[in-house]
Amino acid sequence: MNQNQPAVPTLTLNNGVELPALGYGVFQTPPEETTDAVTEALRVGYRHIDTAAAYGNERGVGDALKRSDLARGEVFLETKVWISDYGYDTTLHAFDKSAGKLGVETIDLLILHQALPSRFDLTIEAYKALEQLLADGKVRAIGVSNFMPEHLDRLLAETSVVPAVNQVEVHPYFRQPDVLAADAEHGILTQAWSPIGGITFYRDGEHTSTLQDPTIVGIGEAHGKSPAQVMLRWHLQQGRSAIPKSVTPHRIAENFDVLDFELSDDELTAIDALDTGVRGGPEPADITLETFGREIPEA
Repeated sequence: MNQNQPAVPTLTLNNGVELPALGYGVFQTPPEETTDAVTEALRVGYRHIDTAAAYGNERGVGDALKRSDLARGEVFLETKVWISDYGYDTTLHAFDKSAGKLGVETIDLLILHQALPSRFDLTIEAYKALEQLLADGKVRAIGVSNFMPEHLDRLLAETSVVPAVNQVEVHPYFRQPDVLAADAEHGILTQAWSPIGGITFYRDGEHTSTLQDPTIVGIGEAHGKSPAQVMLRWHLQQGRSAIPKSVTPHRIAENFDVLDFELSDDELTAIDALDTGVRGGPEPADITLETFGREIPEA
């Protein structure tokens, strides 16, 4: 890590745990590429790695951590429980599987990957297991992913620990202001997956990607930064955690190089105005055990 490089800002979760605002994600990274990619991310300076049981690459993340000369406490590890492992006892065992693959005793942030509204009874039981893991000191913080405001309301009504994080699709073409507002109201940190709109190829017109959007490109040119760097800066300045992903070394480094410039209020507003209201990923309600259930292997 370049000694002259600004430190990554941290965000304090609602239980006092600190999380590096800029994380490195490994969604869709093949298991055989994960160790090298995470090793490179750690070399560049990332200290927050986001994975999931359903990605099939937790072991690669753990191998990269072992390969590095960083102490365990220097890297914030986040992973997710898949819907097939929802239910109290099954979710407790899901922790064992993930911790075993990651090669750690404690997971910094463990979250439920989907709301699973069709079987929310299982979601509640899974979250109660997370609460127990938190009480036992096996995880330092717990949270959720892809939860809409109504899912949060149902969860909060039946459990006792407010999620520390809600990881959802957020980028300039899909801001989810209702989710951002609900998270803020409850003291939940919003964490952005697909933070630069990498899955956003549905927009009508000439520009099919946020990376080619004239507004974002123009702001980047004004700062001598790439469109991706502008979008990551937008997230950070609005108080979100962002999890960019890439396996290309120069992109891994570029996505980290967002700490030496500031967007103006007008620029932030101009990016906000690009929201189309159109989701790029699957509808949370469409994630069911019948369509997306899959066995998560043992450690």
